[in-house]
Order: sequence, then structure tokens, then C-alpha cells
Amino acid sequence: RASDDEFRLVSPPIDREGKLPRKYTDEGQGALKNVSPPLEWYNLPEGTQSLALVVQDIDAPDPSSPIVPWTCWVVANIPPHLKGLPEGFSGKGEELGGDYAGIQEGHNDHKVPGWRGPKLPSHGHRFEFKLYALDEKLKVGHKVTKEKLLEAIEGHVLGEAVLIARF
Repeated sequence: RASDDEFRLVSPPIDREGKLPRKYTDEGQGALKNVSPPLEWYNLPEGTQSLALVVQDIDAPDPSSPIVPWTCWVVANIPPHLKGLPEGFSGKGEELGGDYAGIQEGHNDHKVPGWRGPKLPSHGHRFEFKLYALDEKLKVGHKVTKEKLLEAIEGHVLGEAVLIARF
């Protein structure tokens, strides 16, 4: 069990077994197509100025080599006083306004911005949600990618919180 003061990331609909509910995927009945799951975080490290999120399928198959993680979602410059992202946040930042308006969604490996739920050739893949607490706001330019983000946060990470979900 996580200690009470540990920096952590949770998603209420992801159960104890860690199953990603079908509605957040692109597959089958009940799939809502590109609706991002809600996220909540606790105990940000002291001095956190912004948060960044990278979600990857860490079991993604690639024909030429065993594993090439597939990026599902990249989010930069989440204000630290927000306590989470609501369900379906992806693509709605402007609309929600306020603190949400300045959040930048990056391009995933489908080459489009925002959350793209999985549609898998086989099941049992692990999806890693990794939240980075950073000591500054990122200057990542207009088009954010996972690579750009990971480069920009080097030397600025105060802490990481990880949530693993399976689908």
C-alpha cells in the first residue's frame, strides 16, 4: 500500500486489478472513442511548478523488434494546483477554460494531439501513466511530442508517480 505522503497517481475507474475500462479504448461495445480517463494525484513534491504526463503502451508490438512503447497521450504544463484531470479532458482544455486552458496536449504515436485509446491486436498490454513533477513550466514549443517532452524535463524532475493499467 502506498504510504500516505507518497507522490501518487490514481484513476478512480481503474480497479484494483488495474484493468483499463473498455470505454477509454477504441475497441468494441461501450468504447467511447478518445475519451481520456480521469486522473487524480496526491502529495506533489515541494517546489512543483508544473506537471507533465506521458501515457504509453509498454507492451506494444513492433514487427522489427520485440517492444517499442506506443505513446497514447502526452500532456505538458499542467498547473500544480489542479488536483487532477476530469474524464474526457483530452481535446477540451480550451472549452473547460480557466486553469485547463493553458495545458498543452502533445502528439501521440498516431501523429495527432490528445488521448487515443488502445485498439489492440492482442490483449493483456500494460499501459503506463507516468506523471512528472517539475521545478519549472516547460517551453516545449507548439508541437509537443514524447521525445521533446522527455528532453525538456531533463534535470527538472522533482518526482515521478506511475500508474499501470491493463487492457
